[in-house]
Amino acid sequence: MTSEGLQTLQIIFVLGTAVILHEYAHGWVALKFGDPTAKLLGRLTLNPLKHIDPIGTIVVPIITKLALGFPFGWAKPVPVNFANLRNPKNNMIFVALAGPAVNIILAVLASFFISFSPNLFTLAVVINLFLAVFNMIPIPPLDGSRVVAGLLPAPLARKYLYLEPFGFIIVLVLLQTRAFDFLASFVMMVAAILIGPVSL
Repeated sequence: MTSEGLQTLQIIFVLGTAVILHEYAHGWVALKFGDPTAKLLGRLTLNPLKHIDPIGTIVVPIITKLALGFPFGWAKPVPVNFANLRNPKNNMIFVALAGPAVNIILAVLASFFISFSPNLFTLAVVINLFLAVFNMIPIPPLDGSRVVAGLLPAPLARKYLYLEPFGFIIVLVLLQTRAFDFLASFVMMVAAILIGPVSL
């Protein structure tokens, strides 16, 4: 297998693991706060087949790797019924933070194993950090928007979340304008702090 082919397999493995654990964390925390929706629908599982989104888990990572030189993507979102949460407005914040928090934990853990497989674990650090930071952008329906909505007064939160149907379009426009260059630079800076200069 060529080095490029091996790296592609490593990217698929790391990205798949990162997004699946990200989504699992949302469902697990939601369950702890009283919402069993993910569990009842069979989504509170680490079985990758239950979390694959053909576009977000396969197509987008390939396209972004080719176009931007860096892959990102998403798994099929774990369903959460915020109305079932014991304190919907406050609990929503913790449910939203769970996914990015897991990615940060995975990045830190991967940083301790760099010497065993430098390329694989460097990818794990960078991809998990990118997912954590990207998902905290306050554009609905990204996780950051749930945190903002949980902090806003209810009337303002409802109006803010009306942007959700347009969120993906907003993200695409920002990508086209290279507005995420700063985000990528920030991720690489944090990765360098964890593991030293990064080369993918």
